[in-house]
Amino acid sequence: MLREAGYRTRRDTKEPVVADHDNGVEFFYLRSRDIAVYVGSGTVDAGITGRDLLLDAGGGADEVMTLGFGVSTFRYAARPGDVTDIAEIAGRRVATSYPGLVEKHLADHGIHAEVVRLDGAVETAITLGVADVIADVVETGTTLRAQGWPRSGDVILKSEAVLIRRPGTDQANAADTLRRRLVGVVTARHYVLLDYDCPADQVAAACAVTPGLESPTVSPLQNPDWVAVRAMVPRAQTNRVMDALYDLGARAILVTDIAACRL
Repeated sequence: MLREAGYRTRRDTKEPVVADHDNGVEFFYLRSRDIAVYVGSGTVDAGITGRDLLLDAGGGADEVMTLGFGVSTFRYAARPGDVTDIAEIAGRRVATSYPGLVEKHLADHGIHAEVVRLDGAVETAITLGVADVIADVVETGTTLRAQGWPRSGDVILKSEAVLIRRPGTDQANAADTLRRRLVGVVTARHYVLLDYDCPADQVAAACAVTPGLESPTVSPLQNPDWVAVRAMVPRAQTNRVMDALYDLGARAILVTDIAACRL
């Protein structure tokens, strides 16, 4: 995403720092768990990490935008039939790699429990007798099912990769330029540009199908009975939109990928 946003990126995974002099930015490749701490303390102006790690680190940094990858769900799990509701966690031991997040969630629900911090392999904590309940990030739930622990209670948190920044950062600095560029990358990945010729008497109906982000562009053609229309449409809806336009009489319907954009 950084490369698509026009930044220099590292060529070697062992390279800890990349200086992008053309854009006036330095990129530090840090442990995901530490990024929110660095941003919150003001050591760096912005960072990319998971929402779960941001909230687990506590205050000091704000979520700016979601980036559309690293999606996962954070929830509790226990032995079959042991815990079916969050209230049943009271007085038990909860193992997790996210103690800050879990302690806050339990406190918000008025639940008192012992939170046991583990750095990894949380799903084995019940088997080894370290805890009665685990709280962990899952994407598909396969690991928990393999251990025989059904997910319990409501979802604690839905997480994904996010851009974060230090509160009070100057909105005109390079961190805000980074945000605008990443918005452009995310938008370009989710939209395509649609061009088509449309009968003049069907323009209103066609524009209702392709409203664009603000308004479609409508241009006259040499034939006064036809106009050319251009609009951005969600990539996932492309074929459905093309079918609807064709049914209205539109022709020469063309789809173009968007490499980058500014909104």
